[in-house]
Amino acid sequence: MDRVLIYDTTLRDGAQTEGISFSCEDKLDILRKLDEFGIDFVEGGWPGSNPRDDEFFEKAGKMELRKSRLTAFGSTRRHGIKAEDDPNLRALASCSAEWCCIFGKSWDFQVTDALRIGLDENLDLVEDSIRFLVESGKRVMFDAEHFFDGYRSNRRYALNVLRAAENGGAEWLILCDTNGGSMPSEISEAVEEALLSVSVPLGIHCHNDSDMATACSLAAVESGCSMVQGTINGLGERCGNANLCTVIPNLAFKTGNELTDMDLSNLTTLSKYVGEVANMPPSRSMPYVGSRAFAHKGGMHVSALARDTRTYEHIDPESVGNGRRILVSDMAGRASISEKLRELGLEIGEDSPDITNKIKDMESKGYQFEGADASFELLVRRLRGDMEPMFTVPGFRIFMDERGEHGMDSEASIKVCDRNGNVEHTAADGNGPVNALDNALRKALTRFYPELRDIRLTDYKVRVLDEKSATAASVRVLIRSTDGSESWTTVGVSENVIEASLIALVDSIEYALMIQSDMKVRS
Repeated sequence: MDRVLIYDTTLRDGAQTEGISFSCEDKLDILRKLDEFGIDFVEGGWPGSNPRDDEFFEKAGKMELRKSRLTAFGSTRRHGIKAEDDPNLRALASCSAEWCCIFGKSWDFQVTDALRIGLDENLDLVEDSIRFLVESGKRVMFDAEHFFDGYRSNRRYALNVLRAAENGGAEWLILCDTNGGSMPSEISEAVEEALLSVSVPLGIHCHNDSDMATACSLAAVESGCSMVQGTINGLGERCGNANLCTVIPNLAFKTGNELTDMDLSNLTTLSKYVGEVANMPPSRSMPYVGSRAFAHKGGMHVSALARDTRTYEHIDPESVGNGRRILVSDMAGRASISEKLRELGLEIGEDSPDITNKIKDMESKGYQFEGADASFELLVRRLRGDMEPMFTVPGFRIFMDERGEHGMDSEASIKVCDRNGNVEHTAADGNGPVNALDNALRKALTRFYPELRDIRLTDYKVRVLDEKSATAASVRVLIRSTDGSESWTTVGVSENVIEASLIALVDSIEYALMIQSDMKVRS
């Protein structure tokens, strides 16, 4: 199979995602990660469009990229002025990037109705804009904007735009499904004809408005494109761009195309990193890199996986840096419990049926352990008598005081007792009753366990289990905690949200103390 190059536009197209705003340092950090991973081209932004992108290209130009080639983005010149007088093109010509990617119209409707110029004049815009950059020492790619819409509307003109770009000196012609409305068969037909019309290589740039961006990108490659443009996690305006976290492994594992030196075992890490910097966590259901991509819940599935993972997994999760997860639920059988115990490093004993029955009984009351491994492990250890409670909570009180227009104050008073009978009675404030309870509990326990000072909550979720019961409904509380190096999730269920929260909080602290105890034993 032919070699395919990968072009990342997370820093430009991905930055157009609603709710995302990359700082200059964010963009530099992501550029480093993309370079480490082995992306061929990284589009950094639009020089001259804003001070942040100007600063980025100034700093990025001083970086020693090992694998990636930095690319600057822009447009053809404006109507009515020469290329050398266009501020956009001059900014591109003077920026630090060796490569420039400029876009121009290839749909006759866009030319006549959006630009409001003649069709031949648009061809001149494309050709002399590219020639100016080439003569300025840049290597140029051309994004044929709305190419597939243009191909359907006026095939001859869309192809003429490609020829104009080639005549100007473009080394790559990128066919763009800008509105994201094309089907794979339409992509294939247009790519095949475009290949017959020009002599330079073609690339594909798809948007996901029809949920077809990945399929259309793969269809384009199958038909002859040798570059795919997209973003990490499918970020982008509207419904996003082609998701490189799906495109790349599909090319590598499914179509057999040759890629450059990319370490796909770091793909999941890259996905999470970009999600963290963007403050937009990747979808848990994302193929290949999502936390649910290799999660198994049904007992029969897990039983088959124990014999051969190929029964319910299309690739090895570790090949993309992901991992297999066995979910414990009321659908679990003995095989599921055994696999979960093995995953957590616990002994698989003859008590698996008892554990299974206990899980099913608790889930019938609203518990859910598939997202709370810490509570599951504590449950198993308690059932086996491997651990005794490290502390008890004989009682607590919550006080709420109204502060007029400034809201309400929360205070929790709590009494805890360690396993030797020592009692600590203290109180703490919080921005809500659960926060106050958490603060008071950890404040009291640090007298006995100073290591708890490093524990903090990172997430708190409440799920009403029976909406029809209104305010009398049972609730399930999930709490995620961290000690700075590890994270874990615990669960609590009750008709009282405070009690449910306390159950999850106690489990969280017990788990943290168990981790510390295990570390001391190993050391």
